[in-house]
Amino acid sequence: MVDSDRETELRDAIEAFFFGFRAFTAPPDEILAERGLGRTHHRILYFVHRDPGISVGALLAILGITKQAAHGPLRELERQGLIDSRRAERDGRVRELWVTASGEALEARLSGAQLELLG
Repeated sequence: MVDSDRETELRDAIEAFFFGFRAFTAPPDEILAERGLGRTHHRILYFVHRDPGISVGALLAILGITKQAAHGPLRELERQGLIDSRRAERDGRVRELWVTASGEALEARLSGAQLELLG
């Protein structure tokens, strides 16, 4: 069991994480809302931008979500022309993901807002 002083410190840390996370995600959330998108869309754009040609399976592993959970956001990103999905040349069963020019511009706005906070 944690003593009361330590528990108070830990609860203060939990609050700091909560408020920090909220401040860190608020600017991108506003930008995403303009397009009817959410945080899952942002995470997908971020990691596909960082690793062009990433397989859907590898992306799911990074995000810790199921194929079912990613299906809707991936389709919406494709529908809006932000992500391109192609069959891998070496294995046609594998889908690789690429950020389009529009997706790159959106990702730059989203991450740029967060980079300013960190800078």
